[in-house]
Amino acid sequence: MNGILPLWKERGMTSHDCVFQLRKILKTKKVGHTGTLDPGVEGVLPICIGQATRIAEYLTDAGKVYEAVVSIGKTTATEDAEGETVNQDLSFKKISRQQLLETLESLTGVIEQTPPMYSAVKVNGKKLYEYARKGEVVERPTRKVTIYSLQLLDDEESFAGEEITFHIRIACSKGTYIRTLAVQIGEKLGYPAHMASLVRTASGTFQKENCVTLQQVQEMMKEVTIDQIILPVEYALSTYPFIEVDESNEKQILNGQVLPKHTLLKENDKIVYSMNGKALAVYVKHPTKEGFMKPEKMFPN
Repeated sequence: MNGILPLWKERGMTSHDCVFQLRKILKTKKVGHTGTLDPGVEGVLPICIGQATRIAEYLTDAGKVYEAVVSIGKTTATEDAEGETVNQDLSFKKISRQQLLETLESLTGVIEQTPPMYSAVKVNGKKLYEYARKGEVVERPTRKVTIYSLQLLDDEESFAGEEITFHIRIACSKGTYIRTLAVQIGEKLGYPAHMASLVRTASGTFQKENCVTLQQVQEMMKEVTIDQIILPVEYALSTYPFIEVDESNEKQILNGQVLPKHTLLKENDKIVYSMNGKALAVYVKHPTKEGFMKPEKMFPN
């Protein structure tokens, strides 16, 4: 049983809850998720099974797409709707569409974020939320993330009221906190803000349309084989170039040998060697030997 199950994580469950349930449903222990989604967030959560767990880090590192509701008017301790109010502005506000578009544009590209205190980022060996639960505030490392696109989904020409909400779609790199981005949008507009809700609509090559819920997996297991539910490892690797092995390199690749660097590694950080379309190995530039490449992942038959 090897491959990736494109799961739609429902609200109220942790990512670990999903893994625990799937281990029971699929009757296998080798199951892992590809990036934590908070319990209050629903969305795409690719689950790696069997040999596919070898590439879980690739899926975790892949870009994500989210749809969020930003609320202007108050900030919270957790930067989302779950936390206690920290700062509130009940004044009547009016924000033009142009103001909002300019703000979103200013936060597109490489930006700096400071992870929220209620997050799993570790400082001095402890997760930030462990400090937060004790009422402790520690210095947090600022880091750079990439916002590939930031799109306003509402059609209004202006937004007015004591509390203003609007929908946005975000395509971003690994490590982006959408909660923090909502706060940053508010800061640019001059008001306290938080993330009211969040849905992850894509993770790497996996889209919302690909996904099934836990309940659907249970029902499908009664009627179809597991191969009809789980996508192959090759699907997750499809963003990298595939090269079919031949007589000249088949034995070396099967043995995981260091090889002269392929020309495709000039424009790609990974290439996949395959046999009859099945992935055998993922090769990357050798870290110490100039002009050579080495296997990073192997998929024995």
